[in-house]
Amino acid sequence: MQQTKGFTIKAEERQSWGSITMVWIGAMICVPALMIGGMIGAGLSLGAAALAITVGYLLICLFMSFMGMHACDTGMPTAVMAGGALGELGAKYIISTILAISCVGWFGIQAAVCGSSFSTMVADMSGVTIPVWLSSVVWGAVMLFTACFRFSGLKWLNKIAVPLLGLVLAYTLIYNIASGNGTALIGYQPAAPMDLVSGISLTVGSFVVAAAISGDYCRFAKSRGDVVKSSILGVLPAGLIVLMLGGILAICTGSYDISVFLSTAGLPMIGLCALILATWTTNVSNAYSGGLALSVLLGQDEKQSQLTTAVAGAIGTVLAAVGILNSIQGFLSLLSAIVPALMGVMIADYWILGKGKVENFAIRKGFYLPGVIAFALGALVACVTGGAFATIPGLSFLNLPFFIGPINGILVALIVYVPLAKLGPKPAESLS
Repeated sequence: MQQTKGFTIKAEERQSWGSITMVWIGAMICVPALMIGGMIGAGLSLGAAALAITVGYLLICLFMSFMGMHACDTGMPTAVMAGGALGELGAKYIISTILAISCVGWFGIQAAVCGSSFSTMVADMSGVTIPVWLSSVVWGAVMLFTACFRFSGLKWLNKIAVPLLGLVLAYTLIYNIASGNGTALIGYQPAAPMDLVSGISLTVGSFVVAAAISGDYCRFAKSRGDVVKSSILGVLPAGLIVLMLGGILAICTGSYDISVFLSTAGLPMIGLCALILATWTTNVSNAYSGGLALSVLLGQDEKQSQLTTAVAGAIGTVLAAVGILNSIQGFLSLLSAIVPALMGVMIADYWILGKGKVENFAIRKGFYLPGVIAFALGALVACVTGGAFATIPGLSFLNLPFFIGPINGILVALIVYVPLAKLGPKPAESLS
């Protein structure tokens, strides 16, 4: 295996599978997950919703495990490993650019949502008005400070936040059922039914980008087995519980809003803390992965990742404060739809052609056309069949829903890459 200077994990930096599991659980307990659970609950019966969520997260765990084991073997983050399938320049200028913009943008949006909710809830509870831009800057800075401690910051944040969030959500569920709201669950039938595949698609879409960049975290694992354990135990149980909670609470309260869930339980202050923690545990990952991608894009190494993480988070926070992120949310969603196809080419390169052996892995020089072509086709298919173009003026004619968009993109990229790569130069001929 070709060593990439500056992106390796030392033995003492390896983490237990339990620590990585807690990071994934923290990422699962977030406001968007509860909202998606509410959407699934509004369209499927509770039994069908549980099935859709389980199948969706099993698919996520499958791809996460392959990506994570690759990262564990090499010690490299996703943006660096992509150089095996797309070439060093392809990984740097295509993948790193997409990941950096996407992660920075979503960091800013999450900071803005947190800031807006904080200002609103403080005003409701105390009558004190805090400018939304100020709340966004303060909470963005707090989240960014944690991210700059890299994996150790994520680990300790989630060890504190996950149990607290679990208790708050459990109490909210029990309160709503005990107070009489639970009667809405008896004989529940969705008012606007959706099919099972749509429920699976919503589930997959909620975490598929995290699966694509899971190597940023799983590279700290001690073994392939630890990667698989942390992926399954960190995603499947937590994902099923959180999305089902979102669905059940939405049925009971008539809202997808976590602040409404908690307000109905008479916990406005605790609700505020839960909202902040739920955003915090997710947004730290955006800053960290965005910083790694920016580091690769700028030609920096691991030692500079703290600085690039700070820069990435600062940019996102400033964009949140000036309030322009909502206008580009559609663009960020499009970038997020493109990312999953990366898994197709990387899995094909390392696990099919390279037989999963680290000694067969190498970073190719320049742009590797088989990988770039396969990734582009997979990304296009994912966007066309997954609804990414549906709300974009002038491109809505490209909206052709079919099966599960991200999975379609991954499979197309994988299938196209294998024959193209066999016709292209061998890894040994392409080393930088």
